[in-house]
Amino acid sequence: MGTAARIALIKGDGIGIDVAEAAMQVAEAACSHVNAPALEFDDIHAGAGYFRDTGTDIEPGGEERAGSADAIFLGAIGLPAIRHADGTEISPHLRLRDRYGLYAGIRPVRAYPNAPQRLADPRAAGLDLIILRESTEGLFYSAAAHGRAQVIGDDEVRETLRITRSTTEKLHRFAFRLARKRHERGKRARLTCVDKANVFSSMAFFRKIFDEIAADHPEVEISYNYVDAQALDLVRRPWDFDILVMENMFGDILSDLAGGLVGGMGMAACAEIGDSTGLFQPAHGSAPDIMGQDKANPLAAILSAALMLDYLSEKTGNSSYAEAGLAIDLAVDAGFAANALRPMEFGGDMGTHAVTNAVLKHLGG
Repeated sequence: MGTAARIALIKGDGIGIDVAEAAMQVAEAACSHVNAPALEFDDIHAGAGYFRDTGTDIEPGGEERAGSADAIFLGAIGLPAIRHADGTEISPHLRLRDRYGLYAGIRPVRAYPNAPQRLADPRAAGLDLIILRESTEGLFYSAAAHGRAQVIGDDEVRETLRITRSTTEKLHRFAFRLARKRHERGKRARLTCVDKANVFSSMAFFRKIFDEIAADHPEVEISYNYVDAQALDLVRRPWDFDILVMENMFGDILSDLAGGLVGGMGMAACAEIGDSTGLFQPAHGSAPDIMGQDKANPLAAILSAALMLDYLSEKTGNSSYAEAGLAIDLAVDAGFAANALRPMEFGGDMGTHAVTNAVLKHLGG
């Protein structure tokens, strides 16, 4: 079977604990189902609750242990009442992104049968696209370790938007590899560069690098869209898009918009990939008001676990991890098709444990 993969597990705050435990339960069952190597977990304490209790946002040595693992899985971090003195959230996650160069943020957007769909057009039932968000630069550069805002008295604040050639080249190369992988799996794979190149020099630079990388991949169909037009098109005709690559802040906004088209943040899986490691998490918040009440929808975390297993397949060279990830995807699809997944988030009658058990039941096909 091979050597077990080691997962740095940061459950975090609120429902992050609930959904992380559910996701790892499903991931372990999927590995067992396809005879993939077991997963080993290194629990790392971090988050707003840990900050409240200790004055630090991650346990000593936690960042180093996270980076040395085969992958990082994060439940959710943040509590509304616990902030830094300047009002910003407790966010060791942003520091992990920066430290380990997790530049490629993957946000799948997929419609499932019997899950809520916000668009009446029947084509919305077939939505299956990916938002690829650069995750270390852009406007979020100021929120990470390097930048910080320039505060001028009580009259002005300036944030730095940063686009570098080295990171942007890696992002666009990743985008074209993702298009090839999607095509190999029998899916349409047009790649769209989303920017504001008509106004900002930084965005014109972003597009320029996209064109340079595109020249090496003539087999991939490409297109362009300004971010404001893309927001409109995600409501008007999202089925026309396959992979959208964009700057950090644009991706932060459009991925939530797109997630709303297929049920909400409870379905919003996320992967953040760098050169040496990857971090996987549901993209929703910690919802501390329902923590421990068996009400959270664990599907975003479970689908993030599937992304993690697919990543482990490439990182370890063991294809059985990819089989385990696919088994999770198929189980979720089968569960929705059978109307056996009815999360409370969608007005259904199933809490965290019931949804998790339903996915486990469908792992066997």
